[in-house]
Amino acid sequence: MNPRLASHPDSVALIRARWHSEIVDKAVESFLTTWNGKENAGHVEVVDVPGALEIPLHAQCLARTGRYKAIVCCAFIVDGGIYRHDFVAGTVLDAMMRVQLDTDVPILSAVLTPHHFQESEAQIDFFKNHFVLKGSELAMACRSILGARQSLSGTKE
Repeated sequence: MNPRLASHPDSVALIRARWHSEIVDKAVESFLTTWNGKENAGHVEVVDVPGALEIPLHAQCLARTGRYKAIVCCAFIVDGGIYRHDFVAGTVLDAMMRVQLDTDVPILSAVLTPHHFQESEAQIDFFKNHFVLKGSELAMACRSILGARQSLSGTKE
């Protein structure tokens, strides 16, 4: 991790799974574009993990450092591996929820899984475009929850 970025008071960590990186990276790029397009954006540190199952533990480790106001997570979980995609998605999302409740650091998700995915050019293009939208929505949701938390505390976090 880059200590200079992580020490900034408005730091956000963005964890991205590397499975299907050509799709996941579209959400990351879109998140960064939307996030950085606003005043006082704060720093975003992008952190890589191999796959979606590694996200919750990494999010917990990052949250416990106290250096991040929020952690956002991106992954694309598809059927066809050794684990069923619905099992993986449910496990990851449940664990992410537990991490945010245990650490009091918002954990936001663009960990997505389609019902059916074929490794065809048309499907890959469809999900790349979909992840662009989800990345932008994720940045807006992150801003919104940080604003809401600031309002609750009555002070600038």
